[in-house]
Amino acid sequence: MSKTVTIHSVTKLSHNWGRFDNYELSHGRRDGGVQRVTREIYDHGSSAAVLLYAAETGTVILTRQFRLPAHLNGDDAWMIEVPAGMLDGEAPEIAARREALEETGYSPQDLVLVSNAYSSPGSLTEKCACFIGRYVPGEKTEDGGGLAEEGEDIEVIEITLDAAMAMVESGEIADAKTVLLLQALRLRLLAAPAP
Repeated sequence: MSKTVTIHSVTKLSHNWGRFDNYELSHGRRDGGVQRVTREIYDHGSSAAVLLYAAETGTVILTRQFRLPAHLNGDDAWMIEVPAGMLDGEAPEIAARREALEETGYSPQDLVLVSNAYSSPGSLTEKCACFIGRYVPGEKTEDGGGLAEEGEDIEVIEITLDAAMAMVESGEIADAKTVLLLQALRLRLLAAPAP
């Protein structure tokens, strides 16, 4: 299979918070041929996310905030998610810690990288570094709730992992990075040897 990619042109559609461009390109096909296509791509950088877990209580920390795309799709706009945000030039682990603290008030300990995942690679360049971290219930170091200067209005939710998994099953939790991290945590706990 040819791995050749030739970008013929890039047309700016919008450059506000991120870059939204129209690409005309040719790429190699599996059969050895070459295909010319047009694609609209949105690039606003990569991100980091962290699922906070307390083993002693079996609880996780999630957030709830307004998401316009969910509303536009006819879903509940107040989505339940893990804390996450853009890298802003930082290493993924540093960004994950910063976002957890800003959004939840908890400072994660013992971060473990689960994966680097694309949520929608057909149109988004964003790659999300997904971590699991430990937190101590009741030991917030900040208020959480997001940054007022960024217009964030974030509810902090502390629930059991079992309750969160039931919300994935019911569709109440539909955010890809959150589903990925909850399932990864559940699989790690199932694989752990009994004490």
